[in-house]
Amino acid sequence: MEFSKDKKTIFSGVQPSGNLTIGNYLGAIKNWQDLQETHNCLYCVVDMHAITVRQDPAELRRRTLGTLAIYIASGIDPEKSIMFVQSHVPAHAELAWVLNCYTMFGELSRMTQFKDKSAKNAQNINAGLFTYPTLMAADILLYGTDLVPVGVDQKQHVELARDIAERFNQIYGDTFVVPEPYIPQTGRKIFSLADPGKKMSKSDENINSFIALLDSRDTIIRKFKRAVTDSDTCVRYAEGKDGINNLMTIYSCFTGKTMDEIEREFDGKGYAEFKLAVGEACADGLEPLQKRYNCLVSDRSYLEGILSNNADHAAYLARKMLSKVYRKVGFLAKNK
Repeated sequence: MEFSKDKKTIFSGVQPSGNLTIGNYLGAIKNWQDLQETHNCLYCVVDMHAITVRQDPAELRRRTLGTLAIYIASGIDPEKSIMFVQSHVPAHAELAWVLNCYTMFGELSRMTQFKDKSAKNAQNINAGLFTYPTLMAADILLYGTDLVPVGVDQKQHVELARDIAERFNQIYGDTFVVPEPYIPQTGRKIFSLADPGKKMSKSDENINSFIALLDSRDTIIRKFKRAVTDSDTCVRYAEGKDGINNLMTIYSCFTGKTMDEIEREFDGKGYAEFKLAVGEACADGLEPLQKRYNCLVSDRSYLEGILSNNADHAAYLARKMLSKVYRKVGFLAKNK
């Protein structure tokens, strides 16, 4: 496929660790389908980011292919978007090292996610966990990315990528496109069903806190029935009603209804009826994705063929940028 010079470029990715949730789907992946019609799109399975915490090697390989299958099952077209695995394109790690030398220690130490993950992985606070925002910056800057679809929690990392790009450009002249975060207005952040004060996470030890994309219909409805709400009985979007606000956001994402429409629909009805409706809407919305996923994941050769072809294309684009950066910082070119 050929990228159009008249279209803006988008890069985004998901880690193949844990079970992808509706938070990953509604906050990011679901929006990618429409973007590929109007933008040059690169969607990466960021397996290098995943190893900042210990992974089972066989499971990581399985989830890497499974994440690609979810991308395609969600409507991402291999003929319209470049989908590839991060570790298949060495330029990501190579540019990350250069950018590490233009990233300040203080900037990385202020990253909220580093603090959160350090608290959860106190026995493994490794250098990769500290510097992975710089690798994320390399992911983005390699491709002349204009827009980065992210959840609110990742906006800080895009801002760091902007700072690094501007710093490098000031020193060496125009090199990197300075990216902008792209945050959809609906479903921008989905919260835990068990603790609506924190983000829904695929790594949460409480399996009732999240809806995995591949959960069965019965499991989905059961988890929503157990979702934490409040002592009120009125379905309305308001301050202090974090649990109901979260359920209304999820219902809105799957039905397309506004908050006002949802409030009217459930006027005079209790939380039990609303929770059941949210569960059914979620299960109905995920059913086509799950059927498509099951077909795709059983065809390993098809998925591997997509990854091979796409990695070559991504590597070509990345190598052009990396060569420019190497030249600007003064690295000696290798004789052909």
